[in-house]
Amino acid sequence: MDIFEVFKLRRSIRAFTREEVTDEEIEKILEAARWAPSAGNIQPWEFIIVRRPDIKREIARAALNQTFIEEAPVVIVVCADEFRSSRVYGSRGANLYCIQDTAAAIENILLAACALGLGACWVGAFYEEEVRQILKIPKGLRPVAIVPIGHPAERPPPPYKRPLKEIIHYESF
Repeated sequence: MDIFEVFKLRRSIRAFTREEVTDEEIEKILEAARWAPSAGNIQPWEFIIVRRPDIKREIARAALNQTFIEEAPVVIVVCADEFRSSRVYGSRGANLYCIQDTAAAIENILLAACALGLGACWVGAFYEEEVRQILKIPKGLRPVAIVPIGHPAERPPPPYKRPLKEIIHYESF
């Protein structure tokens, strides 16, 4: 599938079939994630794979009761290693670069899932401390996103996108 086609086909999927997602598919998705760019090639990401229904249920509760999370066959929780980034870049690394870096990895996860015919959704609305406790995430690692993945049970229409002429500025704003 052409990458430009994937950009336009990707949607936030919040309904999944019961069909399983294979370990091989998850590995391909995470292989794409680890090839994301990162400041200084520090790669400050960690990925927690969750398949257990009881844990997915707890994560969904911590994510403001977004129950579609627990309905996905697999959930990837993406964490940013603030310590890893701060060792080289200080507070800017801990507060910005590790977030930017994990965001790039998350986008690769979403695009790879789409390219494999799977659906995914980037969930950022959750209580970090609750997710940290549920998954036993150590200090210095920050949960940045919850990404449920599965075979889509919906096909949302393309969303409105602002025209290029409204968002491009040349030489200055």
